[in-house]
Amino acid sequence: MAKLSTADILGRLVAFDTTSRNTNLPLLDWVEEYLAGYGVSGERVYDETGKKANLWVTIGPKDVAGYVLSGHVDVVPVDGQDWSTDPFRLAEKDGRYFGRGTCDMKGFVASALAAAPAMATAPLTKPIHFAISYDEEVGCRGVRTLLAVLKDRPLKPEACFVGEPTNMQVIIAHKTGRPMRVTVKGFEAHSSLRPYGVSAIEEAAKLIVRINEIGQKLARRQDLDPLFSVPFSTTSVGVIKGGTVRNIVAGECVVDFDLRCVPGDDPHAIVAEIEAYARDVLEPPMKAISPDAGFTFEELALVPGLDTAADAPVTVLAKKLAGRNDHAKVAYGTEAGLYQEIGIPTAIVGPGSIEQAHKPDEYVEAAELDKADAFMAKLITHASGR
Repeated sequence: MAKLSTADILGRLVAFDTTSRNTNLPLLDWVEEYLAGYGVSGERVYDETGKKANLWVTIGPKDVAGYVLSGHVDVVPVDGQDWSTDPFRLAEKDGRYFGRGTCDMKGFVASALAAAPAMATAPLTKPIHFAISYDEEVGCRGVRTLLAVLKDRPLKPEACFVGEPTNMQVIIAHKTGRPMRVTVKGFEAHSSLRPYGVSAIEEAAKLIVRINEIGQKLARRQDLDPLFSVPFSTTSVGVIKGGTVRNIVAGECVVDFDLRCVPGDDPHAIVAEIEAYARDVLEPPMKAISPDAGFTFEELALVPGLDTAADAPVTVLAKKLAGRNDHAKVAYGTEAGLYQEIGIPTAIVGPGSIEQAHKPDEYVEAAELDKADAFMAKLITHASGR
């Protein structure tokens, strides 16, 4: 079987439209067929529909702890974006590879798969695992089903590298993400009879003001971590929908807001403070007009934060493999915190810039893929005890 380069494999992966609303099974079919050519097989962990799956692959001995290369292959939509190339056909220009997912994060997965032939023939004393997941872009849903299986196994990997785009800088921490939805139920009335109605929009507006006040309070904290570009926890209201027509007091309003918490801040406590304000301050006068009026809160997802020590073995190893000594912390969320939750030490390091993720004409630099390939080569050497 002719060996495929990282760019060759990236082209194959980009060609699969694995937008999170779609199945990822055809891509996994291709990966499994490719790996089979080198005597490597894996196991799938499906979602409840059977239309999506994670792929777990082990190369090397199975009775010792090894290293995980973790990457999601779902991508965000291209709907409404103005691309100069076909987003699902890899295009190379001026040392850059364009296509949806090239940066986030099929480039890392392609580099790992390109190294599989060398891994399969290397005298590995510790295994190297591939964890290819689905639905990361919609709340890190997919990898949870895989980790539910791994957490009960007696032998856990000693390190995990999540290949999100970091320009191959080692990331040791990221914030906890907790997106929330609140549905406000009011009481409709004609606008000429305003005192007899409960405006869901106006009550939602009061809650939004309170959410913003809490965000301002968090920003005034003094114990800030300068390694984060935004060194404090944040609140953000992203969506508000409500009402029917101008002259009817709005009967319902839906607000989506987002929390991003630095390590040490409890997102559940922040939400509890917001809920308490709605329940204790806003609801009593609403219910005095209509007993059914009020607020309902719904957690849309919870992406646990990552908090790895700067001197942890996984951090030291990640820096060695990446060939650099610096590290950083980021505001966006990844699957890394979920690995850490089940006891697998984790760091984030991968090719490409997060600045390119999700944008039209998304790209990864060829030089970044070269760095990822060098990372894989060093990992093979390390896992071989050399």
